[in-house]
Amino acid sequence: MKSLLIVGFGGFLGAISRYLINIFMLKIVSSSFPWSTLLINVLGSFLMGALVEVFSQKINFSYELKLLLFVGFLGSFTTFSTFSLDAVSMFGRGENLYSFLYISLSVLLSVGSLIFAMHIMKSYIL
Repeated sequence: MKSLLIVGFGGFLGAISRYLINIFMLKIVSSSFPWSTLLINVLGSFLMGALVEVFSQKINFSYELKLLLFVGFLGSFTTFSTFSLDAVSMFGRGENLYSFLYISLSVLLSVGSLIFAMHIMKSYIL
């Protein structure tokens, strides 16, 4: 039961964070391109990479903290289902090039930011 509450609390924080970033992005970028989802997924991947390195190099962090951050916060902060819906919606509107660009950028930037964060943490921080 304790684990469920920890994951739920992390999920609450991640979902609220995603919502606030989405609202902020909608105010500064008016476009049908899903910039907020792209930013959120890239940022979430960066955070995942950084946390993986911190947890693997430093003192033993508790299982509960890992649940809170990885499963709860990052699990609800990043969103593959929204990414998928955005890509399919752009195809449906005939924005094939934008959809392909979005899919490509999402995958390349998300994986790249995770690798970059891990490299930074290994080389310069830890």
